[in-house]
Amino acid sequence: MKQDRFHGRVRESRRPCDWLGCAEAGEFRAPGPRGPSFDGPGQYRWFCLDHVRQFNAGYDWFEGMTAEEILAAQHPIHGWDRQTRAFSPTAGIDAAPRWADFKDPLEAISGRARARRPAERKDGRAVTPDERRALDVLGLELDADRRALRKRYSELVHALHPDRNGGDRSSEKRLQSVVEAYQLLRKAAAFA
Repeated sequence: MKQDRFHGRVRESRRPCDWLGCAEAGEFRAPGPRGPSFDGPGQYRWFCLDHVRQFNAGYDWFEGMTAEEILAAQHPIHGWDRQTRAFSPTAGIDAAPRWADFKDPLEAISGRARARRPAERKDGRAVTPDERRALDVLGLELDADRRALRKRYSELVHALHPDRNGGDRSSEKRLQSVVEAYQLLRKAAAFA
């Protein structure tokens, strides 16, 4: 497939023009009914030169957007307002070790690596770092069983829920973290 670099033309295209009733070859690509998304690049329409010009003359990129969405899309830093994982301060990793706590930098690095490695329970099942953090939130040991998990969850929900503690809403964040930890652990292979 040879492309004309400056015009976007795909010469010797065997696709027909997508314009109704046109018998010419579709040598120019235009946006299709489904745009690019996480599912893939989207669909394209292929037109001859005359019909791609007609299509482009009536094409509205902002169609279906609200005024606020159009303003945001026209902003000079559109798409640059959020950090990608590679450029975030933590680069997708947990916080850096406290160097003052270690005599040797290699101890800090190896401690960090150990913390990211799955732990093994007495029954041989692996527990991921996320599951370990969830166990810490619930105040459970690494080798806790499903029964202990359910019992501890019930205790914490009864103690933290505003309907149970006289309407005190100060522990809502803690309750939310307990619920999230339980939801993670109840589906974990270690508690199956």
